[in-house]
Amino acid sequence: MASNVRGGPVALGFDLGRPTRGASQGGRKAVAPVVARPVQTQAKDPLMQVSKPKPARESFAFRLKPRDIRRHLDRFVVRQDEAKKVLSVALCDHFQHVRLTREGDVAPHYVKQNVLILGPTGVGKTHLIRSAAELIGVPFVKADATKFSETGYVGGDVEELVRDLIRKANGDLERAAQGIVYLDEIDKIASREGGSRDVSGRGVQTNLLKLMEDADVPVQPPGEAASSPGPRGREQTINTRHILFIASGAFAGLGEVVRKRLRQAGSGDARGKEGAPASEANADAAGLAEQSTTRDFIDYGFEPEFIGRLPVRVSCRSLDAGDLFHVMRDSESSVLRQYERAFRAYGIAVQFREAGLRRIAELAAAENTGARGLMTVCERILRDFKFELPSSRVRELVVDRAVVDDPAATLRALLRRKRSARA
Repeated sequence: MASNVRGGPVALGFDLGRPTRGASQGGRKAVAPVVARPVQTQAKDPLMQVSKPKPARESFAFRLKPRDIRRHLDRFVVRQDEAKKVLSVALCDHFQHVRLTREGDVAPHYVKQNVLILGPTGVGKTHLIRSAAELIGVPFVKADATKFSETGYVGGDVEELVRDLIRKANGDLERAAQGIVYLDEIDKIASREGGSRDVSGRGVQTNLLKLMEDADVPVQPPGEAASSPGPRGREQTINTRHILFIASGAFAGLGEVVRKRLRQAGSGDARGKEGAPASEANADAAGLAEQSTTRDFIDYGFEPEFIGRLPVRVSCRSLDAGDLFHVMRDSESSVLRQYERAFRAYGIAVQFREAGLRRIAELAAAENTGARGLMTVCERILRDFKFELPSSRVRELVVDRAVVDDPAATLRALLRRKRSARA
């Protein structure tokens, strides 16, 4: 299923039912995956030339199981085991429902399993969603919730999320209608008392919940539809019932909301010496977030109707120095590959020693930005090497603890040795 090529493309989770020659399974011809290719059109904007609906007989087949998605996510994201499991099940439930519906097995009362992921920055939330979408082979759009505003305010229109899916699908409405929309920083549109978010936050929630359930979105933005009508002059629309919405955010302060509820609900027997419920005595912020309920999200500032459209919820844990070491060493999307490639462009081979990686991980953990801290630390350490070595005769760089602790001295010694050898 997934490619063995390191970091390479993977097989699609959907196929369009085109049989292969000869091969069969159980008396039926096996189905070969069809790789999505851009639709060649003359229009610069895919919205200006959308594809015609495909015949019903060209139904796709979703072939993945939850463990298949989990194994794929393990290649790119370290830890977050519960988030991987929850996301794998939610994705399979959703796309199996899409497949069955297209095959005629309709579930009129199906409740879409949109997902809410909680967790601090740099723990892999975006990477989880993007990697899963690439595996399944559906269009994927990411946006920050803060860029949208209520109609009438200055800001983006939430319907542009769906039009972005059409662009990612190269104008193919059928593919776009089965895509994934990922909304980051969703906590920033909560309308908390005394918070910094203005009144439009509540309006954005209202507009989003319409999309998240079942809405018909005009293919063309308002004002442009009249110039490019659909068949028989009707306005073309795309329905969102099969678009999966995944939201995430750091949710700073949610732990205090949960803590307050637990204190109010705790009995005398459940309280410790400090008067706090025993269930929260040793819990950190992430642990408290894992105990959050719908009531907590409402108290945090979300409309009941909005948070109700995100029934699947899971928390991601912070990454410590040991986790960050494994991110560099084991992840196929490790930032080290980027630095190896950058030096390789000048004919310089880079080797990272374990002691050096562990020291980088320690420094990155102190940044408190999760895996994003790895880039910050690596750039700080290797910046001068990237500037000096391409113009030198050095063709190998070994990054050990000495390089990490004192990059300037190591660089001077390296260049001095090379000049001495040349003389």
